[in-house]
Amino acid sequence: MTEDVYLRPNVLAEPLVCNWYAWTHLIQPVTAGRNVLERHLNIMRSFTQAPQVHQAAVRNPAMLGGPFISYGPERVKDIAQLIDTTLRSQGDLLVLARAVNDLDGMLRTEAKGFSLEPLYSRVPEPLRGFVELVYDLNHNPSFRLLEPLLYRSSYYDTSLQSLALCLIEGDRERPFVLSTPRLAEPGLLFVERPFDHPAIDQLFAMKRSPRPYQAIKEDLGVSGDHDELFRSFFTSQPPAPYQPYSGAGIRTRYFGHACILVEARGVNLLSDPVLSYEYHADLPRYTYSDLPDRIDYVLITHNHQDHVLLETMLQLRHKIGTVIVPRGGGGGLQDPSLRLVLRHMGFRNVIEIEELESLELAGGTLTGIPFLGEHSDLDIRTKMAYLVRLGGANILLAADSCNIEPRIYQHVQRITGDVDILFLGMECDGAPLSWMYGPLITRPLDRKIDHSRRLSGSNYERGIDIVRRFNCRQAYVYAMGMEPWLKYIMAKTYTAESDPIIASNRLIEDCRRMGLIAERLYGEKEIAVGGACSAPLAAAHIT
Repeated sequence: MTEDVYLRPNVLAEPLVCNWYAWTHLIQPVTAGRNVLERHLNIMRSFTQAPQVHQAAVRNPAMLGGPFISYGPERVKDIAQLIDTTLRSQGDLLVLARAVNDLDGMLRTEAKGFSLEPLYSRVPEPLRGFVELVYDLNHNPSFRLLEPLLYRSSYYDTSLQSLALCLIEGDRERPFVLSTPRLAEPGLLFVERPFDHPAIDQLFAMKRSPRPYQAIKEDLGVSGDHDELFRSFFTSQPPAPYQPYSGAGIRTRYFGHACILVEARGVNLLSDPVLSYEYHADLPRYTYSDLPDRIDYVLITHNHQDHVLLETMLQLRHKIGTVIVPRGGGGGLQDPSLRLVLRHMGFRNVIEIEELESLELAGGTLTGIPFLGEHSDLDIRTKMAYLVRLGGANILLAADSCNIEPRIYQHVQRITGDVDILFLGMECDGAPLSWMYGPLITRPLDRKIDHSRRLSGSNYERGIDIVRRFNCRQAYVYAMGMEPWLKYIMAKTYTAESDPIIASNRLIEDCRRMGLIAERLYGEKEIAVGGACSAPLAAAHIT
């Protein structure tokens, strides 16, 4: 195959770190080490000891999203081998992770409000020179990580990064990625390249711009043994050309979950990119082929794996102008810098934005709006809603904001004015604190505390307050993780009796009684701004 070829639109590409699905906490060295120590090894060891338990749990819908590997007993040897590989290749990270426990214990014992200077010599060796010791104003000791130094140390090892490529033919089940590592299987090709390698951009650019097959094969280091499989990922058939929006005002498209494309003449923005691949399916959806050839701005609302999905981000990197992220908390273990994560993954232009800070766009502005909730009461600053002003419309992308303190939005509305279109997540029955942040916690966590501090967004009362407070004309519930192609990352299954469905139904009904356009988004949706809404898809029916 010497002619120019295109990458097929149904080539699934999973980013991996030591065979585990990559998300932001596996990029920064300390959070990565904590996840390996407290999540990966525990799950894998449990599987090797009782694979039947894992197999039964995976089949039980009530256990969806739990710490269970989606393989059968026949893969016990493979998991045992991955444990050995992990201990060998990530041994330094494990030492670093254990040092966090030692540091926390030392501070609790020794830091009593007096000067912390004598304690620097007692910082565990793996963390020496990578932390600053601090008190809060009530003399409670803690530390902050000097993250830029960690990325320039031996702890940041890009040789652990790779891509797993295969063809996907439909909305088939993918194992829940936070609990199941990727093992070799027929039709799956591992490409051993770090995430910032330029060949990755070249590969995904081939969805629209062809290149010689032999050139991309060499750039990605694919051996001759895998030639037949690698060839199957390409085609000589060009894709349909993208038709850019050229109308008046703006066009807004829903791509699933919290992914919204806003297009206007001269500028386009994409929020929280999470996209479906292109294949035959019963549920209509927009895919990669429905995106512009250049995306001026990507907006990331917060640092959760379903809102900064690295699988999608890497496939779009070659066409992204600027990534806009919330300004982080400055070295907190629970709040790794998203800007640093993305820059070290090869995203060259990443801008942090603060609350109520505005950026000028072509023909409009983008303003950061405070985002509370959904982070289990942890001191996490990397979260932001966005107010987009384009084409004479005000669009609030609120993501999973939880209206815990309505007075905040009272103050915000006084400054920003009203909102034409609201996008609001209503996952009001979120997972407990430990589901995401458990590996970072160094002390035993009381079960009652764990279950009281949840990853929850707004319920009906809090959501309808946002609608009324901003005098919204249209209200769309999104970011619910309902689409079938998201189950592998969301682990969500709703029924008509699920709290988020009941709450969002009630909000939609009340909005319609007030004369507003309201809908729970599912699949795809185009919203015309400046005129009547396009014919809506039926709201998701849960039975």
